[in-house]
Amino acid sequence: MYTVSFQEFDFKQPSLPCFLLFLVLLPLSSAAQSYSNITLGSSLVAQDDEYSAWASSPSSGDFAFGFQKVGNDGFLLAIWFDKMPEKTIVWSANRNHLVQRGSKAELTTDGRLVLWDQRGRQIWAAVSANPGASHATMLDTGNLVLASQDSSILWQSFDNPTDTVLPTQAMNLDTQIIARYTETNYSNGRFKFILQRDGNLLLYTTDFPFTDKVAAYWSTQDSIGSGFQVIFNQSGYIYLAARNGTLLDTVFPALSSSPAQDFYLRATVDYDGVLRQYAYPKTSVATSGGSGAKAWTTLSFQPSNICQRIGGGYGGGACGYNSYCMLSEDKQRPICQCIPGYSFIDKNDIRKGCRPNFGFCDEASQKTDLFEFETMESADWFDSSYEDFEGVTEDWCRQACLSDCFCAVATFKDGECKKRRIPLSNGIVDPDVGGKALVKVRKGNANDESRSTLIRVGSVLLGGSTFLNLLLFLLTLMMFSRLKRKEASVAIHPQKLTPLPAIYLPSFTYSELEKATNGFEEQLGSGAFGTVYKGDLPSEPRKSVAVKKLHKTERNGEQEFQAEVTAIGRTNHKNLVQLLGFCNEGQNRLLVHEYMRNGSLAKFLFQNPRPSWYERIKIVFGTAEGLCYLHEECSSCTIHCDIKPENILLDDSFTARISDFGLAKLLKKDETRTTTAIRGTKGYVAPEWFRNMAITVKVDVYSFGILLLEAICCRKNLEQDAEEEDRMILAEWAYDCYVGETLHLLVEKDEEAMRDMKMVKKFVMIAIWCIQEDPSLRPTMKKVTQMMEGAAAVPVPPNPNSVEFAL
Repeated sequence: MYTVSFQEFDFKQPSLPCFLLFLVLLPLSSAAQSYSNITLGSSLVAQDDEYSAWASSPSSGDFAFGFQKVGNDGFLLAIWFDKMPEKTIVWSANRNHLVQRGSKAELTTDGRLVLWDQRGRQIWAAVSANPGASHATMLDTGNLVLASQDSSILWQSFDNPTDTVLPTQAMNLDTQIIARYTETNYSNGRFKFILQRDGNLLLYTTDFPFTDKVAAYWSTQDSIGSGFQVIFNQSGYIYLAARNGTLLDTVFPALSSSPAQDFYLRATVDYDGVLRQYAYPKTSVATSGGSGAKAWTTLSFQPSNICQRIGGGYGGGACGYNSYCMLSEDKQRPICQCIPGYSFIDKNDIRKGCRPNFGFCDEASQKTDLFEFETMESADWFDSSYEDFEGVTEDWCRQACLSDCFCAVATFKDGECKKRRIPLSNGIVDPDVGGKALVKVRKGNANDESRSTLIRVGSVLLGGSTFLNLLLFLLTLMMFSRLKRKEASVAIHPQKLTPLPAIYLPSFTYSELEKATNGFEEQLGSGAFGTVYKGDLPSEPRKSVAVKKLHKTERNGEQEFQAEVTAIGRTNHKNLVQLLGFCNEGQNRLLVHEYMRNGSLAKFLFQNPRPSWYERIKIVFGTAEGLCYLHEECSSCTIHCDIKPENILLDDSFTARISDFGLAKLLKKDETRTTTAIRGTKGYVAPEWFRNMAITVKVDVYSFGILLLEAICCRKNLEQDAEEEDRMILAEWAYDCYVGETLHLLVEKDEEAMRDMKMVKKFVMIAIWCIQEDPSLRPTMKKVTQMMEGAAAVPVPPNPNSVEFAL
C-alpha cells in the first residue's frame, strides 16, 4: 500500500487507539440518514440542458440520482456527488449501454425501478428477490434504496457497485468493482477488485471485453482465504474483516488528524488499474499556493507500482501490447508509451497498445542493412522471449537480432541475450529492471528530420556564388557520407556462438518428421490439401507438434508451398496457429505447427453437451480478432479463403487459433482484390466466388458470419435432417427469426443464452451484416470486432439478399 502525504492532510497508518476509533465509527444504518422518499409513479427524463435528478435530502443533498450526460455519446442513469462542479459519478445503472435524450427512469406503480430508452424499450431494471417496493430513497451516504412498506430494504445500489465504493459501504463475498474503460468511457474496463467467494481480496486484469478474471496483480497479504467483508469506515478506513468482525488486513488507512466529516471520500478502481482512495474538502482548504481551490486529492493507492506488479502472465500488461509502462514523476500514475518506431493503435485508448510503423518479415525487411537499433535503458517485455543465449556480448546480441526477421527487440543484461518478437507484452521501463533493450527499427524512422534539415541548409547555401556553392556542396556530401557510415556501423566481434543465418524458420528433413510422427501413425485430420499427424520433436520432448503433410502435386507445387510458408511465416498473433518449421525435400512438402490439444471448434461446437454460451462468444471474438489481423495488421493483407469451424483450433485455454493457410491468398499493399479459382468449403463460400467477381477480404467476412451463426446455435449451417424444412439452412432461418422476433428459437435449449437474449440479438444482427450477398455491404473485420465489443453500434441489417441499404 502506498500513502501520499500533503501539507493540508495527515494520512498516517493508524495506531491501536485509531483502530478502536473506527470500531466506534462502523457504518451507520440508513435509518439515521436524512432523506426524502421517492413515491411510486415518479420518473425522470433525460434532457440535454435540464437538471433531472432526485437529491439525497432536502437539507444536505450531498448526492443525487438521475441522468448525467456523457460527452455527446448519451446519458448515464447514475449517482454522483452533487455539491461539487465535477459532479463525480460513483455508480451507474447502464454503464455499458448509454441512452439518448428522451429516455426515462421510472419507479413504476407496481414498485419496480426501470430505465426505458427513448423508444420505450427496457434497458435496465433494479433486480430484487421481492419485487413490489413501496418507495425509493436516495440516502445521503450515496446509497439508492428500494424499500417495502415496513422500510425493509429490497434492493440497494451499495450491493451492486460499479467502479467505486463509499464510506459506510461494505463489499460482501463475491462482490466486485470493475474499472471504467477510459477516463471518459464508463463501460466495463480491463481491471477489477473482488472479494472472492473463497475469502481472498485481489485486483485482477480481465479477459476484456469480458469481465472474467485473468491475472491477479495485488492481494492482501495476511488474510488468505479468511476474508468475509470489506468495510469502508466513516473515518476513511478501508479494511478486510473476518466473519466475526476481526480486522484481518488494511487496504487503506483512516484520516488520523483531519476530521473525516470535513471531506467527501471515495475509493475507485481507476481505468489504469490502480485502486485509489480520494478526498475532496467540503470547504476551501488553504494550500501553500494560497489558492484554496478544491479538487479530488489522492490519499493512498494500491499497488504502489502497477508497472512492476503486472509484469508477467497473460495479456498485454498495464499498457497493452508493443508499449511500455513507467511511473509518472510523482510515482502515482502509470504512463504508457509506444516503443521507438511504433504508434498507438488508438490515441483515445492507449491501452489497446501500439503497432509497428514498418514491416519485419516482408521481402524488403529481410535485408539487414535496412535496420538499426534504438537503445532503451532498464527496459524489458516479459513473456515475449522466444530464444535465450548466455555468455555473449552486446554486439553479438545485436547481430543475432538483426539477422532474424522475427526479432523485434533484443534485451541484454549480464551477458544474457533474449530475442523477443511482436506482440511484445508486459513492457516496463524501471531502474529496478536493469540491463537494456535494443529495439530494431527501420533506418530513417528516427533520422528523417535530420536528413531533411541538411537538405534545406544545403539548398539555401547553394544559392550563393559558384565557388562557394561548390565548396558547400562538397561539405554537404561529406556530412551525408559520415551520417550513412554512422547508421551502418554495427560492431561485430567473433564469439564462441555464430550469429543466426538469414533463415527464419527451422527446416526439417523428411526422415526427421517421419520419425517424429512414428511413421505418420496418429492422424489428427485430413483435408483437400493435406493430412495432419501428431508428432514429438526430439528438440522439444515435452511439446507435441502437428505435422501437415501436403498432397504431392506437380503443377505449381513449389510455388504454392512457398506461398503458404510465406503466408504463415509472416504472421504473429495470439489467435493464429504458429508455424514452427517446414520440410521441402523433393516432392515431400510438410509444415510443422503448434499442436492444439483441444482440437477444432467443429468438434467442440457440435458435441453433447454443448459448450457454454460465454465460451462460444469468447471463441468467436478471438476468431474475429485473428481475421482482423490477417486483413489489416500484418505486413501483407492475407485472405484466408476457408474460414470454418474445422479450421479454428483451440489451445489449452480454449483460445481460438485460426489454422490451415493452404488456401491463403496474399495481396500486395497496393491491392484490395484478386482473381482466383473457387476456393473454400460448401456452406461457407461467399456468393462472389460463383459470379466471376474479384475476390476481396469480404469473402472471409461472409464465412465468419456463417461461423458466428453456427456458434450461436450450436448447429451446422446446412442440416439436411432438420426437423422443419425452413430450418435446413441456418442463415435463412436466423434471418426469419430476427424479422419475426422469435430469436429465442435459435437458442431454445440453451439456458445461458436464453438469459442473455440482448447479446444473442446483437450477434445475430452482426452475422446478418456479414452474410450480405453484396460484398460492399459487409463490414470489415475491424468493424465487426468493434460491433462485437460494443465500441460501435450495430445498425438494423437488411435482408441478406437485398442491396437497398449500406452499413
